[in-house]
Amino acid sequence: MPYPIEQKLVIAVASSALFDLSGSDHVFREQGEKAYRKYQEAHLGEPLRKGVAFPFVKRFLSVNQKFPEQCPVEVVLLSRNSVITGKRVFHSIHHHGLDITRAAFLEGKSPYAYIPAFNASLFLSANAVDVSQALDYGYAAGTVLPSKVVDDQGDTELRIAFDFDGVIADDASEQVYKAGSLEDFQKHETSRSQIPHSPGPLADLFRKLSHLQKLEDQAVTDDPDYRRILRIAIVTARNAPSHERVITTLEHWGVDANEVFFLGGMKKDRILNVLKPHMFFDDQRSHLESDAGDIPMVHIPFGVANL
Repeated sequence: MPYPIEQKLVIAVASSALFDLSGSDHVFREQGEKAYRKYQEAHLGEPLRKGVAFPFVKRFLSVNQKFPEQCPVEVVLLSRNSVITGKRVFHSIHHHGLDITRAAFLEGKSPYAYIPAFNASLFLSANAVDVSQALDYGYAAGTVLPSKVVDDQGDTELRIAFDFDGVIADDASEQVYKAGSLEDFQKHETSRSQIPHSPGPLADLFRKLSHLQKLEDQAVTDDPDYRRILRIAIVTARNAPSHERVITTLEHWGVDANEVFFLGGMKKDRILNVLKPHMFFDDQRSHLESDAGDIPMVHIPFGVANL
């Protein structure tokens, strides 16, 4: 019997983020739904290739292998496919050894309404419209952007990187910056350095990941040879003196990050190319660039940065 989903950190993922559906999508766009269904049936025995979110999902699920009694995480599939065309997706999940058992197949409909039903703290999709609809209803969601898929089998660590404003925190400070200047922004943040930010769209996810870190802290206490899975980073364009309010916010929420980078406007890929996160979340698409094209990027279309 599955563990109660209410007790887990749940991530919902669309098949478009988990697998490479470029071939299938081409058939759908060029020939329509009937041809798409025949195509999927004809290729049922051919597993789909890994998509951009695959390395992230695989490592996220590996947390349960470290903590089998708690089984603290779960991934559910929310798909626009029909249950018939979705057979190939589940065959591919089984082929790649992913422990995903819960799913919703909605036959062309957007799945955003079912995010809270599955207790999901994040919905990942390559469909920007579905993501925008989810955010409009207050659900945490991000658009997985195209990139090279790098799944190093020897790399078992899960590295997740977040921008701060408009992602972990709300966009109130970004609004000040957009309406004025960098100097206005610095004054605003310095005067509020001891006032924590209000939560942003991924605040709940960040808090729950911090709970997983505490599980790993206890595991290290119990066994000094325990190898951690999770590594969380914040990569923000802020610098001193506006950095202090970020720290105040984390302390107030009782959460932490393994690494925090205050870049003062430096290009973020200079850090990301070293950190090599399995997922980087940012609200500004202009920051979601990598010269090598091998950093999995997720756009959070939230707030003033996306007006």
